[in-house]
Amino acid sequence: MSGYQGKKNIPRITSDRLLIKGAKIVNDDQSFLADIYMEDGVIKQLGDNLIVPGGVKIIEAHGRMVMPGGIDVHTRFQMPDRGMVAADDFYQGTRAALAGGTTMIIDHVVPEPGVDLVAAFKQWREWADGKSCCDYSLHVDITDWNKGTQEEMETLVKDHGVNSFLVYLAYKDVFQLSDSQIYEVFSVIRDLGAIAQVHAENGDIILEEQRRILELGITGPEGHVLSRPEEVEAEAVNRSVTIANQTNCPLYITKVMSKSAADVIALARKKGAVVYGEPISASLGTDGTHYWSKNWAKAAAFVTSPPLSPDPTTPDYLNSLLSCGDLQVTGSAHCTFQTSQRAIGKDDFTLIPEGTNGTEERMSLIWDKCVVTGKMDENQFVAVTSTNAAKIFNLFPRKGRIAVGSDADLVLWDPDVTKIISAKSHNLAVEYNIFEGTEVRGGPVVVISQGKIVLEEGSLHTTEGCGRYISRKPFSDHVYKRIKARSRLTELRGVPRGQYDGPVCEVTVTPKVMSTVTSVKTSPAKQQQQQQQQLTQQPVRNLHQSGFSLSGAQVDDNIPRRNTQRIVAPPGGKANITSLG
Repeated sequence: MSGYQGKKNIPRITSDRLLIKGAKIVNDDQSFLADIYMEDGVIKQLGDNLIVPGGVKIIEAHGRMVMPGGIDVHTRFQMPDRGMVAADDFYQGTRAALAGGTTMIIDHVVPEPGVDLVAAFKQWREWADGKSCCDYSLHVDITDWNKGTQEEMETLVKDHGVNSFLVYLAYKDVFQLSDSQIYEVFSVIRDLGAIAQVHAENGDIILEEQRRILELGITGPEGHVLSRPEEVEAEAVNRSVTIANQTNCPLYITKVMSKSAADVIALARKKGAVVYGEPISASLGTDGTHYWSKNWAKAAAFVTSPPLSPDPTTPDYLNSLLSCGDLQVTGSAHCTFQTSQRAIGKDDFTLIPEGTNGTEERMSLIWDKCVVTGKMDENQFVAVTSTNAAKIFNLFPRKGRIAVGSDADLVLWDPDVTKIISAKSHNLAVEYNIFEGTEVRGGPVVVISQGKIVLEEGSLHTTEGCGRYISRKPFSDHVYKRIKARSRLTELRGVPRGQYDGPVCEVTVTPKVMSTVTSVKTSPAKQQQQQQQQLTQQPVRNLHQSGFSLSGAQVDDNIPRRNTQRIVAPPGGKANITSLG
């Protein structure tokens, strides 16, 4: 599907040769004036008075900024959920991304538990290859951990260009892995030279809180945020950092939504941890006060996990941390559902499909919140919207850079253009926009993807299925130089000493009786079976060992025991031990 939407008397330019004259080139480290010549989707020349062949389409920049196209590091287009599919597919999603100045997206493959990782990856490739309008790559989520998973991960890294995997600390009994499983996954990821991404929330606490809140009769979208206080996000981030430090694995926290979670990342980085934080369009551009809206459909549109913070000062705080480098990259986590789809949770907030829009609005929101306010300059803007992501995921300098040999993915940016975000004018299939009515300053005037103009004079010229899958090699220098240095430093060595040859006390270890904690998945029959096993596992009296046993009946069993006994005068007199309080 391709088409020209605009004035019919303006011919559509399909030339593969483009020249931008008089551009102020903005990279993450410097800005300078130069002309840019592109051919066959690649930047061929940079400089003044370039000698170029004939038949070249010329764009006059007049000193305006030209920057690398944005990289949206987190999308979930066409996401399946309980038989439904997200409203924005790969065509609609990438088209909207291009309209906002983003020229590459990295989507998440989410295998159903029990489904082969490689098979799920191929399914996502098939969907994206047929519909994507811009270049794309894929993260793969680990939704199950078994013997075959490690081999599948190795295959994805070696044969399919995947260098990032996500694990869930949330969604108990669905996607959630245990700490010991995450330790194993991180160890595998480190050995493969990939990056460990984490959806950070404490799934065990959330499940208990959801039950408690539903029992109180709270069934609306506000129950979603009430059951997921920001402490459960911060705790999970801290736990992820701890496991990543122990395994010496690079860590990447997706969807940083709260102040406390961002603070944990900032503190870990100050201590030298290799950890990156990804706030999203929603957490940078709006807040969670909308969960209490009287309009159910509006409140439900904001449901995502972790939830938006009800503290209205959170977006400004996260923008400040992004500006000073404590948070490094930005995604949209774009995953939209129509109101009719969300309505399956109208009587139970735990059933509302999760996700918000943000791929089209991401770059303008960050410019308005960070650059216009003086928190960051144009070079830092390029870093957080494009270059840092390219470096972390080993796409640099092909992506995230204006240089000879880099891909011709460029944005001519107008810092003064203003726009009011609205569902009436956005390029999405979904009927509600969470940023409705927000005025933003700064936006793209011309967008070039693969060396072709895809946005000009407010009109989109997108071609369905032209997006290429971009393979990513492991062991990104930007990430693994530090990991390798830490690996050399943290090598464990034992103390050389002589063999101990003194006396050794003989002990008899009595097996400990463990009471099994039943999970949600345990059936009543299974519980009964476990109880019988516990009865048969009682310690047996050993007559050779002593003349009495605490495991059998005792003479004084009929005398009632006292639970507590106050010590009036302990041996040695009343010392501090009795007056600690």
